[in-house]
Amino acid sequence: MAVTPEVEREFAFDHRPETDQSFENALAKARAGERLTVDDGIELMTTGSDRAGIDPERKELVLEAADARRAEVVGEEVTFVANLNNNVTTACNTGCLFCNFKDTASNFEVDSAVEHPGFTKTPKESRKIVSNALELGIYEVCSVSGLHPAFALDSEHLEVLRAADEDPELNFKPPERYVTDPSTYAEQIEAMSVGGVHVHSMTPEEAYHARRGTDWSYEEVYSRLAEAGLDSVPGTAAEILVDEVRDVICPGKIHSNEWERAIEAAANVGLDTTSTIMYGHVENEAHRVMHLKRVRDLQDRTGAITEFVPLSFIHQSTPLYERGVVTGGASTDEDELLIAVSRLFLDNIENIQSSWVKYGDEQGLKMLSCGANDFMGTILSEEITKRAGGEHGEFRSVGELVEMIASVGRVPVERSTDYREKRRVDPEDGPHGPRLGPRADGTPMVVE
Repeated sequence: MAVTPEVEREFAFDHRPETDQSFENALAKARAGERLTVDDGIELMTTGSDRAGIDPERKELVLEAADARRAEVVGEEVTFVANLNNNVTTACNTGCLFCNFKDTASNFEVDSAVEHPGFTKTPKESRKIVSNALELGIYEVCSVSGLHPAFALDSEHLEVLRAADEDPELNFKPPERYVTDPSTYAEQIEAMSVGGVHVHSMTPEEAYHARRGTDWSYEEVYSRLAEAGLDSVPGTAAEILVDEVRDVICPGKIHSNEWERAIEAAANVGLDTTSTIMYGHVENEAHRVMHLKRVRDLQDRTGAITEFVPLSFIHQSTPLYERGVVTGGASTDEDELLIAVSRLFLDNIENIQSSWVKYGDEQGLKMLSCGANDFMGTILSEEITKRAGGEHGEFRSVGELVEMIASVGRVPVERSTDYREKRRVDPEDGPHGPRLGPRADGTPMVVE
């Protein structure tokens, strides 16, 4: 945890990384493939809660156990997807202290004189971006956006919000108040659902925004979006699924139970989902493992989670750092243990992702020997991490991904979003380009 001692005392969290279990017992259970308890996970994550700091020798034992489990579960293949990020808008009033992606929504209004770096795309613009990327061979478009006050689920929802007469609790202002009308979620999804591309969008937080002011269920929201072209749901906005942490870093966001309700509803209407954790800020190891437990329990109920994506907190240019709440993000040791314990704890989720955007190329590859088996994708645009101060770039071609994966002795495999389609890539048979996308023909990806 990268908070100052003064701030740590101020939080006085109820949950602490302390257990009656021993590290040796927890490691033995992990090696035997037994289902781990939260106390087991804390022992592995801390390398022993009876001592301060991370023990380097014990850490290596945890990494070895996780790597062995990875080999047993998924083998030597390392997957990636040819994908595009198309975030529709940065306008948002939620006020998350870990985020520097958003821009205050009032700045986007027609009578605002505030200059800002934000953007809002129309459905027409979104469709053009996705259509152009299809020609490069992408399989997936991922879209996660700010909670623009003019956003409504569809035309019916927009009328409901208009009738509420700008109730401040609904975070709604009519589209005509803004320089650019984002249209509705359904219109944006329909615009991006072009040419057979897989649309991966509408986080639980966005789904909550898309039902505000109504008594509609999350099932209703996701059913309407599926009709518009939504194919799967990103399990972001999870951050840490422990409310005493959420109350500090994102008090304006939905609570843990609400996030679970939304993901479960998406699964109920037949949509695959992913799951995430965003760690390395004010939380401790107990919170991290409690989060893993909630994700594992959710997967027990739904079976719809295709992958788990650890997201290491990028602290630069975020309010948590600028206000002196944190001094940095997770250490490399913490990053490696998070990946490893995720592999050992999440016994019902096959795919654990290593993010080259968060970790960088070298460390991202190292994570493939700590329990991870997926290496993200091409990500033609990655605005969120970049705006928070990330330094590891926005794009990797299929050729680069193949070369990187092969360099650590693993087998590169192009995949679909849901992992149901896979294509092994021979590193010696280049040049390399995507082949699974609707318009992919193996031509190398080129970004002007």
